[in-house]
Amino acid sequence: MGMQGRCQCGKIKFTTPTEKPFKIYACHCTECRHQSSSAHGISAIFPYFELPESVSELVGSYTRLTITGRHLECLFCKICGARILHRRHKTMPAPGEKAGPPATVSVKAGCLEDLNKEMMREAIHIWTQHAVVDIPEGVEQWEQEPPN
Repeated sequence: MGMQGRCQCGKIKFTTPTEKPFKIYACHCTECRHQSSSAHGISAIFPYFELPESVSELVGSYTRLTITGRHLECLFCKICGARILHRRHKTMPAPGEKAGPPATVSVKAGCLEDLNKEMMREAIHIWTQHAVVDIPEGVEQWEQEPPN
């Protein structure tokens, strides 16, 4: 059983494919700061999955170009506006195809019901060159995007 997630109003609910994320990133880039209306965005990386078909009419999509020039599809709730997940176009499977092992999805970590302090202690801080808050001592951090 994976982690339970939902948007702010609770109309969109989902379960991740694994019990915990591969990694958690605290991104300090200006785009994540604007999107989260906070000092940084927090994303939890899971194997690729789709949101349930039953909520598809409630899901909006916004595609933007990242700092590194990649296309990023951003899914959000049309009712409450909460961002739910992001996925890179280059790793998305074609319609009707199953995702391969390298394909991942980035869940906005605040949507996860069981996100906890222990998980956050392992968060990797990225794009710290744009940070407006102090980065905790001793954490893994990268001034820009970490190597894949």
